[in-house]
Amino acid sequence: MTELRIAIVGFGKIARDQHVGAIAATPGATLAAVASRNASLPGLPHFESIEDLLEKGPPIDAVSLCTPPQVRRAQAAAALAAGKHVMLEKPPGTGVAELDPLVAMAADMKRTLFATWHSRYASAVEPARAWLAARRIVSVHINWKEDVRVWHPGQAWIWEPGGLGVFDPGINALSILTRILPKPVFVTSAELAFPSNCQAPIAADLTLSDIDGLPVTATFDFRQTGPQSWDIVVESDRGRMTLSRGGRRMAIDDEAVAEAPDEEYRELYRRFVELAATGASDVDLAPLRLVADAFLLGRRNVVEPFVD
Repeated sequence: MTELRIAIVGFGKIARDQHVGAIAATPGATLAAVASRNASLPGLPHFESIEDLLEKGPPIDAVSLCTPPQVRRAQAAAALAAGKHVMLEKPPGTGVAELDPLVAMAADMKRTLFATWHSRYASAVEPARAWLAARRIVSVHINWKEDVRVWHPGQAWIWEPGGLGVFDPGINALSILTRILPKPVFVTSAELAFPSNCQAPIAADLTLSDIDGLPVTATFDFRQTGPQSWDIVVESDRGRMTLSRGGRRMAIDDEAVAEAPDEEYRELYRRFVELAATGASDVDLAPLRLVADAFLLGRRNVVEPFVD
């Protein structure tokens, strides 16, 4: 098997914590370089920007974009133009429409564009999807609460336009929701809490539904202290299904039926290698569309300033 030589672009917390180890553990993938203004990895070629990487770097086949979403569109276009396969960290961009030209460009270049949703690869997500497929769903509630100071320390970009605020983790829940439910859902109303000094929300309450009127609610909050919550609870005609720990544990009526360690990013890179072998793309924008609609429909409430 020919190794897929990958460069990571943007070397922050998520790249260090997840991507480096996942690439090392994926057959057919190898980390060949890093491009980042602020960090490097000993023993690997390092470049200040993707432009320098593409012009002066070692031979590579693909880039994994781990930069803030505000700059990913231009970086992806540059990489595709240079004939590279592209993996996009979530969210894939700052808007929905900007992805369409990239999808077309990837097809023209016969290169892979992979818009990743790592939470869909959590171990209990597919068992949950299969369980729900055989049942009548009565209601769904998402409870996604975490401490931004723990998970995004000093990351000012998340509060800027396009940074998504609490929807940066919240979109993980929506990516699971749109995978496990048998029918598409849409936003019907939203309440968004914006700190007075920020351009993105720190908390949000969403109401959603599907074409049949299924009641779906979601609560996202970046101000959680103490225990963190990444739960989706589904009431059905044959019991309650709870996905917890971000999709790694599934319980039926409080009895665990599926649980495994976190290997989401390994599965992402396994999929990336598989896609790149044929130049196929995988770009599902359903979670991003839900966030965009929440901003369109959301009532904006100003709350106390956020100080990191």
